[in-house]
Amino acid sequence: MTQSPELRLGVNIDHVATIRNARGSAYPDPVRAAILAEEAGADGITAHLREDRRHIHDSDIARLMGALRGPLNLEMAATDEMQAIALRHVPHAACIVPERRQERTTEGGLDVAGDEARMTRFIAPLREAGIRVSLFIGHQPAQIEAAARAGAAVVELHTGAYCDLHAEGQQEARDAELAALREGAKRAADLGLEVHAGHGLTFDTVGPIAAFPEVRELNIGHFLIAEAVFIGLGPAIAEMRRQMDLARGGAA
Repeated sequence: MTQSPELRLGVNIDHVATIRNARGSAYPDPVRAAILAEEAGADGITAHLREDRRHIHDSDIARLMGALRGPLNLEMAATDEMQAIALRHVPHAACIVPERRQERTTEGGLDVAGDEARMTRFIAPLREAGIRVSLFIGHQPAQIEAAARAGAAVVELHTGAYCDLHAEGQQEARDAELAALREGAKRAADLGLEVHAGHGLTFDTVGPIAAFPEVRELNIGHFLIAEAVFIGLGPAIAEMRRQMDLARGGAA
C-alpha cells in the first residue's frame, strides 16, 4: 500500500489578534501564540494582514518574520499595498485571498478565471522574489485551471461550505460538496499544483479532508483559538494533529 504524502498543519493566529484589538491592549500577543503553536507541533504559521487591519497589524508581520523558526504564510488581498508589503518581508508563502470590508471572514474563493490576466501580473513579482504563491479558491474546474495558468504554485481549496453544511445537518448536500472538493484536489494535483485546504475545519470535519491523498497542508485558525479557551492552544493543536493522522492512516 502506497503511503500518502505527509500532511502539514498550518496554524492561523489572526484571532488572537482579534481578542487583543478588542481592548486595544498589548495582549494576548499573536506572536507569542505563534511561538507556542510551533512548540506544539505546527508546521507553519498563517497570518492574514487585512486592508482594514482588523486583527493582524503590520508590526505583527515584522515580529513574526523575526521570531518564527518555521515558515510564515502571509494571507493577503491582491492589492498594490499588500504586494509591496510581501516583497519587503519576503515570507515563505503568500496566499492570495478575496477580501471585502463588510465580511466577518473570508467568504468564498477568488474568481481567478474572471481575473486571470491581472492575477498573472500580480503573482509574477512575488514568484521572482522567491515567495511561494497560493491562491485561495473554490473547487470549480475553471478556477483550478486558471490558477495553474496564472503561475500559482499552490491552490488552497475553500472548505467553508462543506463545514457549514455539516453544522446544519445537511448530510446529502455536505457529501456532495465533499465529493466536489475531492475532485478538485485531484484536478489540481494532476495540473502540477500543490493542494492545501482550509476554512472552518474542526475536530468533527477535518477527517474527510485530511484523508484526501492530494492534500499536503491544512490551514486552521479560528477553531483552534476558540478551543484553546477551554483546553489550551497546545492540547488543541495536538488533538487536531491526532485527528489528521488518524484520517491519513497513521497511528492514533
